[in-house]
Amino acid sequence: MPVHSRYLDIAAKIRERIEAGEWAPGSRLPRLDDFAAEYAANRDTIGRAVAALEAEGYLWAVQGRGISVRYGTMRPRRPRGDLVKRNEQVTGYSFPSASSQEVWVRHGPVINAAARLEDPRIAKLLGVEPGTEVLRRFRVTGPASEAPFQINISWIHPRVAEIVADVDANPAAGEWLYQIERAGHWPLSWMEIHRARMPSREEASLLEIPTNLPVLEIVRVGRSGADHQPVEVTEYVVASDRVETVHVLHRDENAREPWPDGSTPTGDR
Repeated sequence: MPVHSRYLDIAAKIRERIEAGEWAPGSRLPRLDDFAAEYAANRDTIGRAVAALEAEGYLWAVQGRGISVRYGTMRPRRPRGDLVKRNEQVTGYSFPSASSQEVWVRHGPVINAAARLEDPRIAKLLGVEPGTEVLRRFRVTGPASEAPFQINISWIHPRVAEIVADVDANPAAGEWLYQIERAGHWPLSWMEIHRARMPSREEASLLEIPTNLPVLEIVRVGRSGADHQPVEVTEYVVASDRVETVHVLHRDENAREPWPDGSTPTGDR
């Protein structure tokens, strides 16, 4: 078989084995040398096959850590919706992307400290000049027993930073938003901006994905109910192969009954 198609053939075989469940999501694959012996190929050919599967989102290969099977889109699919709900068991809010049916955990360090906001896009949404020092709230979270699912970074406006400076004293989701509202900003309102982009090297490392796999970025802008000015901007970054956005479409009133005489269609005659 020609060399240029040999690695694609091996990639297809490994892909079939992954989809058949031979290796569970999160598990380590055999070493390149082991695959090379199994498929009677050299390491370079196996490496190209692994790189192809990594680009497709099946694998995650890290120097010195081996090759892991990605979780991909093997998660429950739920319509995102647009409702912000009160948490039933802990103080705080649940936003549309969250699910009360799953137990989520934190991965790595939790950071809650002052930092300069250099991103001009986020700075504009927060209503501050680039380089302004604001409170930065950093988390990497995901469902228990899975690889990290999303990066959460909240940039909190200086005028409310002191209110939530001790946010880690109460780790309940959304408690810090309650504190802002209690300080005179009730009710907060939110807007979301969605876009696809390529991850930075740091983001790819935190999410355990290859740098050539796009991510979904959701930026949430929270505004004060008192003056309608921004008080926080939260950025969520999720690997694109682990999430699908589902939106239910509704008819407007003027699209409910298109038949002039008020009758309803009965199908083809």
